[in-house]
Amino acid sequence: MRVDVRERLDEQEAAAVAALVEAATRADSVSPLNEHAMLHLRYGGGPGSRALLLYDGTTLTGFAHIDPADPAEGPSGELVVHPGFRGRGFGRHLLGATLDEAGGRLRLWAHGGHPGAERLAAALGFTKARSLWRMGRPLAEPLPSVHLPAGVRLRAFRPGSDDDAWLKLNARAFAHHPEQGSWTSEDLRRREQESWFDPAGFFLAVREDPPRLVGFHWTKVHGDPGDLGEVYVVGVDPDEQGGGLGKALTVAGLTYLRSRGLPEVMLYVDEDNPAAIRLYTALGFARWDVDVMYSHG
Repeated sequence: MRVDVRERLDEQEAAAVAALVEAATRADSVSPLNEHAMLHLRYGGGPGSRALLLYDGTTLTGFAHIDPADPAEGPSGELVVHPGFRGRGFGRHLLGATLDEAGGRLRLWAHGGHPGAERLAAALGFTKARSLWRMGRPLAEPLPSVHLPAGVRLRAFRPGSDDDAWLKLNARAFAHHPEQGSWTSEDLRRREQESWFDPAGFFLAVREDPPRLVGFHWTKVHGDPGDLGEVYVVGVDPDEQGGGLGKALTVAGLTYLRSRGLPEVMLYVDEDNPAAIRLYTALGFARWDVDVMYSHG
């Protein structure tokens, strides 16, 4: 086994990792890398990020991605081993190298609650730190009407002209959430470049007096042709919370996704956010599976 560490993958390496990820997704019915890691794979990582490539001879058998340290939480990462090389020590070897590269402190996501990931994490001294539910519902089921607070209207996001205002609102709405709340203009621009990006499904709530953004619901369609909608992210200005705006935005997005002819919709929500889970459950969502973050150091 050999592990190569890269700050940036070349085109051939990125293609090999993409093929490995596709093979793991087919085997596990869930992607081993989240959107953030996949964007880094396609466009290159940010300052301080690293990629680890695990080889058996000349064959790529595993891949790990490390994001630079969050001041409070430390580095985070994701890891995948090709299905054809599991159960032979490759995962343990790659995780050990990833932990060493991160300086002994690491938060690691495992998608879909895979039992093998749990065993591997426990073997190297990781403990569960966070759980992220994936919830879903059929879009054919009835939806409530949209009831916006007085003085608020909805409109579509306008790429370019709305970017700065949206980033400021996103930071306010997710000040407690380091991953979402720290988005930069580059993070937004990369997603605007993705084939799935559709400003017609990116709803902004605007308060008229004085004019300002107070909430948003960004939807996403998976597949080509689309076969699954996503409540990508819903955010509400802290000054507007408690007035029903979050529910109205959620329903508006679900109504839009249903109009696209999609059969189902899904979303992610933190297990320790009971208010959001209650809202989504009331709107007909049920838990599908769980992503788990493990922590070391």
